[in-house]
Amino acid sequence: MIDSRRALGLWRRLDVTVRDLPLGLLFLVASLLPSLQGHGTEFGGLPTRPADALAGVAAVLQCVPIAVRRRWPLVCLALVSAGFALDQIRGYHLFAGTMLPIALLSAGMHLERHRRATVIGGTVAFAALSAEMYRRGPGEAVVEFVAFYLTLALVWGIGAWMRSARAAEADRRRRVAEDARNAERARIARELHDVVTHHVTAMVVQSEAARYLTAAPERLDETLAGVSDTGRRAITDLRHLLDLLNPDHGTAEPRTPPVGRVLTLVEQTRRAGQPVEFTEEGTPAASTGSSDLVAYRVVQEALTNALKYDHGGNTSVLVRHGEREITVEVGTDGSGTGAASPGGSGRGLAGLKERVDVLGGQFSAGRRDGGGFVVRARIPGGSVA
Repeated sequence: MIDSRRALGLWRRLDVTVRDLPLGLLFLVASLLPSLQGHGTEFGGLPTRPADALAGVAAVLQCVPIAVRRRWPLVCLALVSAGFALDQIRGYHLFAGTMLPIALLSAGMHLERHRRATVIGGTVAFAALSAEMYRRGPGEAVVEFVAFYLTLALVWGIGAWMRSARAAEADRRRRVAEDARNAERARIARELHDVVTHHVTAMVVQSEAARYLTAAPERLDETLAGVSDTGRRAITDLRHLLDLLNPDHGTAEPRTPPVGRVLTLVEQTRRAGQPVEFTEEGTPAASTGSSDLVAYRVVQEALTNALKYDHGGNTSVLVRHGEREITVEVGTDGSGTGAASPGGSGRGLAGLKERVDVLGGQFSAGRRDGGGFVVRARIPGGSVA
Protein backbone atom coordinates (compact mmCIF):
# COMPACT_ATOMS: atom_id res chain seq x y z
CA MET A 1 0.00 0.00 0.00
CA ILE A 2 2.83 2.38 0.91
CA ASP A 3 4.70 1.59 -2.32
CA SER A 4 1.59 2.17 -4.43
CA ARG A 5 0.95 5.52 -2.75
CA ARG A 6 4.55 6.52 -3.31
CA ALA A 7 4.34 5.53 -6.94
CA LEU A 8 1.10 7.49 -7.32
CA GLY A 9 2.74 10.52 -5.75
CA LEU A 10 5.72 10.28 -8.09
CA TRP A 11 3.37 9.91 -11.06
CA ARG A 12 1.42 13.03 -10.11
CA ARG A 13 4.63 15.03 -9.79
CA LEU A 14 5.53 14.28 -13.42
CA ASP A 15 4.85 16.89 -16.07
CA VAL A 16 1.40 16.59 -17.68
CA THR A 17 3.06 16.04 -21.06
CA VAL A 18 4.88 12.98 -19.75
CA ARG A 19 1.67 11.65 -18.16
CA ASP A 20 -0.38 12.06 -21.36
CA LEU A 21 2.22 10.61 -23.72
CA PRO A 22 1.54 6.91 -22.87
CA LEU A 23 -2.09 7.27 -24.01
CA GLY A 24 -1.01 8.50 -27.44
CA LEU A 25 1.65 5.81 -27.78
CA LEU A 26 -0.87 3.12 -26.81
CA PHE A 27 -3.26 4.15 -29.59
CA LEU A 28 -0.37 4.52 -32.03
CA VAL A 29 0.70 0.93 -31.42
CA ALA A 30 -2.91 -0.26 -31.67
CA SER A 31 -3.30 1.54 -35.01
CA LEU A 32 -0.32 -0.36 -36.45
CA LEU A 33 -1.62 -3.80 -35.48
CA PRO A 34 -2.81 -5.75 -38.56
CA SER A 35 -5.86 -7.06 -36.70
CA LEU A 36 -7.13 -3.49 -36.16
CA GLN A 37 -6.50 -2.24 -39.70
CA GLY A 38 -9.64 -0.60 -41.10
CA HIS A 39 -11.48 -0.76 -37.75
CA GLY A 40 -11.26 2.94 -36.93
CA THR A 41 -13.58 5.86 -37.55
CA GLU A 42 -15.23 5.78 -41.00
CA PHE A 43 -16.45 9.10 -42.29
CA GLY A 44 -17.77 9.78 -45.80
CA GLY A 45 -18.19 6.22 -47.05
CA LEU A 46 -14.83 5.85 -48.81
CA PRO A 47 -13.65 2.22 -49.19
CA THR A 48 -10.85 1.10 -46.87
CA ARG A 49 -7.42 0.82 -48.46
CA PRO A 50 -4.31 -0.98 -47.15
CA ALA A 51 -1.94 0.98 -44.94
CA ASP A 52 1.15 2.55 -46.46
CA ALA A 53 3.74 5.17 -45.46
CA LEU A 54 1.14 7.94 -45.39
CA ALA A 55 -0.95 5.80 -43.04
CA GLY A 56 1.97 5.89 -40.60
CA VAL A 57 2.11 9.68 -40.91
CA ALA A 58 -1.63 9.93 -40.28
CA ALA A 59 -1.34 7.65 -37.22
CA VAL A 60 1.53 9.67 -35.76
CA LEU A 61 -0.31 12.97 -36.32
CA GLN A 62 -3.42 11.66 -34.57
CA CYS A 63 -1.72 9.98 -31.61
CA VAL A 64 1.53 11.65 -30.58
CA PRO A 65 0.12 15.22 -30.17
CA ILE A 66 -2.16 13.88 -27.42
CA ALA A 67 0.87 14.34 -25.15
CA VAL A 68 0.35 18.13 -25.29
CA ARG A 69 -3.45 18.09 -25.08
CA ARG A 70 -3.44 19.96 -21.75
CA ARG A 71 -0.39 22.16 -22.22
CA TRP A 72 -1.06 23.27 -25.82
CA PRO A 73 -4.64 22.16 -26.55
CA LEU A 74 -4.97 24.19 -29.77
CA VAL A 75 -1.76 22.74 -31.22
CA CYS A 76 -2.93 19.26 -30.27
CA LEU A 77 -6.35 19.76 -31.88
CA ALA A 78 -4.86 21.19 -35.08
CA LEU A 79 -2.39 18.31 -35.55
CA VAL A 80 -4.88 15.59 -34.68
CA SER A 81 -7.45 17.15 -37.04
CA ALA A 82 -4.87 17.24 -39.83
CA GLY A 83 -4.05 13.57 -39.24
CA PHE A 84 -7.75 12.70 -39.15
CA ALA A 85 -8.38 14.51 -42.45
CA LEU A 86 -5.46 12.64 -44.08
CA ASP A 87 -6.73 9.35 -42.63
CA GLN A 88 -10.26 9.84 -44.01
CA ILE A 89 -9.33 11.26 -47.41
CA ARG A 90 -6.94 8.36 -48.02
CA GLY A 91 -9.46 5.84 -46.69
CA TYR A 92 -7.20 4.18 -44.09
CA HIS A 93 -9.82 4.29 -41.33
CA LEU A 94 -7.16 3.86 -38.66
CA PHE A 95 -7.94 3.07 -35.04
CA ALA A 96 -6.09 6.32 -34.27
CA GLY A 97 -9.18 8.22 -35.45
CA THR A 98 -10.50 7.76 -31.91
CA MET A 99 -8.06 10.47 -30.84
CA LEU A 100 -10.09 13.27 -32.48
CA PRO A 101 -12.87 13.29 -29.83
CA ILE A 102 -10.23 13.17 -27.09
CA ALA A 103 -8.35 16.13 -28.58
CA LEU A 104 -11.61 18.02 -29.04
CA LEU A 105 -12.73 17.33 -25.47
CA SER A 106 -9.36 18.46 -24.15
CA ALA A 107 -9.50 21.66 -26.16
CA GLY A 108 -12.97 22.39 -24.81
CA MET A 109 -11.65 21.90 -21.27
CA HIS A 110 -8.21 23.52 -21.36
CA LEU A 111 -8.16 26.10 -24.17
CA GLU A 112 -8.06 29.55 -22.56
CA ARG A 113 -7.81 31.91 -25.54
CA HIS A 114 -9.30 32.16 -29.04
CA ARG A 115 -12.13 29.76 -28.22
CA ARG A 116 -14.63 31.39 -30.56
CA ALA A 117 -12.09 31.57 -33.37
CA THR A 118 -11.33 27.89 -32.80
CA VAL A 119 -15.01 26.97 -33.15
CA ILE A 120 -15.37 29.00 -36.33
CA GLY A 121 -12.14 27.70 -37.82
CA GLY A 122 -13.04 24.11 -36.91
CA THR A 123 -16.47 24.46 -38.51
CA VAL A 124 -14.99 25.83 -41.74
CA ALA A 125 -12.37 23.06 -41.82
CA PHE A 126 -15.05 20.40 -41.26
CA ALA A 127 -17.19 21.86 -44.04
CA ALA A 128 -14.21 21.76 -46.42
CA LEU A 129 -13.39 18.17 -45.43
CA SER A 130 -17.03 17.13 -45.83
CA ALA A 131 -17.18 18.67 -49.31
CA GLU A 132 -14.02 16.81 -50.35
CA MET A 133 -15.26 13.55 -48.89
CA TYR A 134 -18.59 13.96 -50.66
CA ARG A 135 -16.79 14.56 -53.96
CA ARG A 136 -14.54 11.51 -53.53
CA GLY A 137 -17.09 9.18 -51.97
CA PRO A 138 -20.15 7.33 -53.15
CA GLY A 139 -22.45 10.22 -52.33
CA GLU A 140 -23.33 9.83 -48.67
CA ALA A 141 -26.44 11.67 -47.50
CA VAL A 142 -25.82 15.15 -46.18
CA VAL A 143 -27.55 14.18 -42.95
CA GLU A 144 -24.65 11.81 -42.21
CA PHE A 145 -22.18 14.67 -42.34
CA VAL A 146 -24.46 16.85 -40.18
CA ALA A 147 -24.83 14.06 -37.61
CA PHE A 148 -21.05 13.62 -37.39
CA TYR A 149 -20.60 17.38 -36.97
CA LEU A 150 -23.22 17.48 -34.20
CA THR A 151 -21.43 14.63 -32.45
CA LEU A 152 -18.17 16.56 -32.51
CA ALA A 153 -20.00 19.69 -31.34
CA LEU A 154 -21.44 17.72 -28.41
CA VAL A 155 -17.94 16.56 -27.43
CA TRP A 156 -16.71 20.16 -27.50
CA GLY A 157 -19.72 21.23 -25.45
CA ILE A 158 -19.00 18.61 -22.81
CA GLY A 159 -15.43 19.87 -22.55
CA ALA A 160 -16.64 23.47 -22.27
CA TRP A 161 -19.10 22.49 -19.54
CA MET A 162 -16.36 20.70 -17.60
CA ARG A 163 -14.18 23.79 -17.94
CA SER A 164 -16.92 26.08 -16.60
CA ALA A 165 -17.67 23.66 -13.74
CA ARG A 166 -13.97 23.59 -12.83
CA ALA A 167 -13.82 27.40 -12.93
CA ALA A 168 -16.94 27.65 -10.76
CA GLU A 169 -15.41 25.30 -8.20
CA ALA A 170 -12.17 27.28 -8.19
CA ASP A 171 -14.16 30.48 -7.69
CA ARG A 172 -16.12 28.89 -4.84
CA ARG A 173 -12.92 27.83 -3.12
CA ARG A 174 -11.47 31.29 -3.61
CA ARG A 175 -14.54 32.89 -2.05
CA VAL A 176 -14.46 30.46 0.87
CA ALA A 177 -10.79 31.27 1.45
CA GLU A 178 -11.52 35.00 1.20
CA ASP A 179 -14.40 34.72 3.67
CA ALA A 180 -12.12 32.83 6.06
CA ARG A 181 -9.46 35.54 5.75
CA ASN A 182 -12.05 38.28 6.33
CA ALA A 183 -13.41 36.46 9.38
CA GLU A 184 -9.89 36.11 10.77
CA ARG A 185 -9.20 39.81 10.15
CA ALA A 186 -12.44 40.72 11.92
CA ARG A 187 -11.56 38.49 14.86
CA ILE A 188 -8.09 40.02 15.16
CA ALA A 189 -9.63 43.50 14.91
CA ARG A 190 -11.95 42.67 17.81
CA GLU A 191 -9.02 41.36 19.82
CA LEU A 192 -7.05 44.54 19.14
CA HIS A 193 -10.01 46.68 20.13
CA ASP A 194 -10.47 44.79 23.40
CA VAL A 195 -6.80 44.78 24.35
CA VAL A 196 -5.81 48.29 23.30
CA THR A 197 -8.96 50.01 24.58
CA HIS A 198 -8.77 48.42 28.00
CA HIS A 199 -5.08 48.97 28.64
CA VAL A 200 -4.89 52.45 27.13
CA THR A 201 -7.98 53.58 29.04
CA ALA A 202 -6.43 52.37 32.29
CA MET A 203 -3.17 54.16 31.48
CA VAL A 204 -4.99 57.42 30.64
CA VAL A 205 -6.99 57.31 33.87
CA GLN A 206 -3.89 56.56 35.94
CA SER A 207 -1.92 59.32 34.22
CA GLU A 208 -4.71 61.84 34.87
CA ALA A 209 -4.76 60.83 38.52
CA ALA A 210 -0.98 61.25 38.77
CA ARG A 211 -1.30 64.96 37.96
CA TYR A 212 -2.99 65.53 41.31
CA LEU A 213 -0.61 63.42 43.40
CA THR A 214 2.52 65.53 43.28
CA ALA A 215 2.09 66.31 46.97
CA ALA A 216 1.88 62.61 47.87
CA PRO A 217 5.08 60.97 46.53
CA GLU A 218 4.13 57.51 47.79
CA ARG A 219 0.81 57.45 45.96
CA LEU A 220 2.38 59.09 42.89
CA ASP A 221 5.03 56.39 42.73
CA GLU A 222 2.35 53.70 43.06
CA THR A 223 0.26 55.25 40.30
CA LEU A 224 3.19 55.58 37.91
CA ALA A 225 4.17 51.97 38.65
CA GLY A 226 0.63 51.00 37.72
CA VAL A 227 0.96 52.86 34.40
CA SER A 228 4.19 50.98 33.64
CA ASP A 229 2.62 47.66 34.59
CA THR A 230 -0.38 48.33 32.40
CA GLY A 231 1.89 49.23 29.49
CA ARG A 232 3.82 45.99 29.87
CA ARG A 233 0.60 43.99 29.92
CA ALA A 234 -0.57 45.79 26.79
CA ILE A 235 2.67 44.87 25.01
CA THR A 236 2.33 41.23 26.11
CA ASP A 237 -1.24 40.99 24.85
CA LEU A 238 -0.34 42.67 21.57
CA ARG A 239 2.46 40.15 21.08
CA HIS A 240 -0.09 37.36 21.50
CA LEU A 241 -2.18 38.93 18.74
CA LEU A 242 0.80 39.41 16.45
CA ASP A 243 1.63 35.75 16.94
CA LEU A 244 -1.69 34.95 15.25
CA LEU A 245 -0.24 36.45 12.06
CA ASN A 246 2.87 34.29 12.32
CA PRO A 247 2.73 31.16 10.08
CA ASP A 248 4.61 29.26 12.79
CA HIS A 249 2.07 30.21 15.45
CA GLY A 250 0.82 27.24 17.40
CA THR A 251 3.98 26.10 19.16
CA ALA A 252 3.89 28.95 21.65
CA GLU A 253 1.64 29.25 24.66
CA PRO A 254 -2.14 29.25 24.01
CA ARG A 255 -3.71 32.58 23.04
CA THR A 256 -6.77 32.05 25.24
CA PRO A 257 -6.37 33.80 28.61
CA PRO A 258 -8.03 31.76 31.38
CA VAL A 259 -10.90 33.26 33.31
CA GLY A 260 -8.56 33.14 36.32
CA ARG A 261 -6.83 36.15 34.81
CA VAL A 262 -10.00 38.16 35.43
CA LEU A 263 -8.59 38.81 38.88
CA THR A 264 -5.60 40.49 37.19
CA LEU A 265 -8.00 42.72 35.27
CA VAL A 266 -9.78 43.59 38.50
CA GLU A 267 -6.53 44.50 40.27
CA GLN A 268 -5.42 46.60 37.34
CA THR A 269 -8.74 48.45 37.32
CA ARG A 270 -8.52 49.04 41.05
CA ARG A 271 -5.08 50.61 40.64
CA ALA A 272 -6.63 52.96 38.09
CA GLY A 273 -8.91 54.28 40.85
CA GLN A 274 -12.01 52.18 40.27
CA PRO A 275 -13.42 50.33 43.32
CA VAL A 276 -14.27 46.82 42.09
CA GLU A 277 -15.88 44.00 44.03
CA PHE A 278 -15.00 40.64 42.47
CA THR A 279 -16.89 37.39 43.04
CA GLU A 280 -16.14 34.06 41.39
CA GLU A 281 -18.41 31.07 41.95
CA GLY A 282 -17.98 27.46 40.95
CA THR A 283 -14.97 25.63 39.56
CA PRO A 284 -13.67 26.34 36.04
CA ALA A 285 -14.07 23.39 33.69
CA ALA A 286 -10.98 21.60 32.44
CA SER A 287 -11.83 22.44 28.82
CA THR A 288 -13.96 25.44 27.87
CA GLY A 289 -12.70 26.26 24.39
CA SER A 290 -13.63 29.73 23.12
CA SER A 291 -16.06 30.40 25.99
CA ASP A 292 -13.16 31.10 28.36
CA LEU A 293 -11.76 33.77 26.04
CA VAL A 294 -15.16 35.35 25.41
CA ALA A 295 -15.90 35.54 29.15
CA TYR A 296 -12.54 37.23 29.68
CA ARG A 297 -13.27 39.77 26.95
CA VAL A 298 -16.73 40.54 28.36
CA VAL A 299 -15.21 41.43 31.72
CA GLN A 300 -12.40 43.38 30.04
CA GLU A 301 -14.73 45.49 27.90
CA ALA A 302 -17.17 46.11 30.78
CA LEU A 303 -14.39 47.27 33.12
CA THR A 304 -13.03 49.51 30.35
CA ASN A 305 -16.46 51.14 30.01
CA ALA A 306 -16.67 51.50 33.80
CA LEU A 307 -13.39 53.44 33.83
CA LYS A 308 -14.48 55.65 30.95
CA TYR A 309 -18.11 56.34 31.84
CA ASP A 310 -18.40 55.78 35.61
CA HIS A 311 -14.92 56.48 36.91
CA GLY A 312 -14.75 56.11 40.66
CA GLY A 313 -18.18 54.47 40.89
CA ASN A 314 -18.72 51.20 42.69
CA THR A 315 -18.31 48.31 40.27
CA SER A 316 -19.10 44.64 40.73
CA VAL A 317 -17.83 41.65 38.75
CA LEU A 318 -19.47 38.24 39.03
CA VAL A 319 -18.14 35.16 37.22
CA ARG A 320 -20.10 31.97 37.76
CA HIS A 321 -18.83 28.63 36.40
CA GLY A 322 -21.52 26.08 35.64
CA GLU A 323 -21.26 22.56 34.27
CA ARG A 324 -22.04 23.65 30.73
CA GLU A 325 -21.78 27.45 30.74
CA ILE A 326 -20.06 30.50 32.14
CA THR A 327 -22.15 33.42 33.40
CA VAL A 328 -20.63 36.89 33.61
CA GLU A 329 -22.19 40.03 35.10
CA VAL A 330 -20.42 43.37 35.41
CA GLY A 331 -22.29 46.40 36.75
CA THR A 332 -21.75 49.94 38.01
CA ASP A 333 -23.98 52.02 40.30
CA GLY A 334 -23.63 55.34 38.47
CA SER A 335 -21.96 57.13 41.38
CA GLY A 336 -18.77 57.95 39.50
CA THR A 337 -17.83 60.62 37.01
CA GLY A 338 -18.11 60.46 33.22
CA ALA A 339 -20.92 60.00 30.71
CA ALA A 340 -24.25 58.70 31.95
CA SER A 341 -23.95 55.55 29.89
CA PRO A 342 -21.52 54.01 27.44
CA GLY A 343 -21.71 56.02 24.25
CA GLY A 344 -18.77 56.03 21.87
CA SER A 345 -18.96 53.95 18.71
CA GLY A 346 -20.56 50.97 20.43
CA ARG A 347 -18.14 48.75 18.58
CA GLY A 348 -16.92 47.03 21.74
CA LEU A 349 -20.34 45.95 23.01
CA ALA A 350 -21.50 45.05 19.51
CA GLY A 351 -18.43 42.89 19.04
CA LEU A 352 -19.05 41.14 22.35
CA LYS A 353 -22.65 40.39 21.42
CA GLU A 354 -21.48 38.93 18.12
CA ARG A 355 -18.96 36.71 19.90
CA VAL A 356 -21.50 35.43 22.40
CA ASP A 357 -24.11 34.86 19.68
CA VAL A 358 -21.66 32.77 17.66
CA LEU A 359 -21.26 30.44 20.63
CA GLY A 360 -25.03 30.18 21.06
CA GLY A 361 -25.14 32.26 24.23
CA GLN A 362 -27.06 35.33 25.42
CA PHE A 363 -25.75 38.88 25.85
CA SER A 364 -27.33 42.05 27.15
CA ALA A 365 -26.06 45.50 28.08
CA GLY A 366 -28.01 48.50 29.30
CA ARG A 367 -28.87 50.89 32.09
CA ARG A 368 -29.94 49.41 35.41
CA ASP A 369 -32.71 50.58 37.68
CA GLY A 370 -31.45 53.17 40.12
CA GLY A 371 -28.57 54.26 37.90
CA GLY A 372 -25.48 52.70 36.48
CA PHE A 373 -24.92 50.21 33.72
CA VAL A 374 -24.86 46.41 33.67
CA VAL A 375 -23.44 43.89 31.20
CA ARG A 376 -24.61 40.28 31.35
CA ALA A 377 -23.51 37.27 29.31
CA ARG A 378 -24.33 33.57 29.41
CA ILE A 379 -21.72 31.66 27.43
CA PRO A 380 -22.05 27.92 26.68
CA GLY A 381 -18.87 26.00 27.46
CA GLY A 382 -16.92 23.56 25.33
CA SER A 383 -17.00 25.55 22.10
CA VAL A 384 -14.05 25.41 19.82
CA ALA A 385 -12.33 28.57 18.59
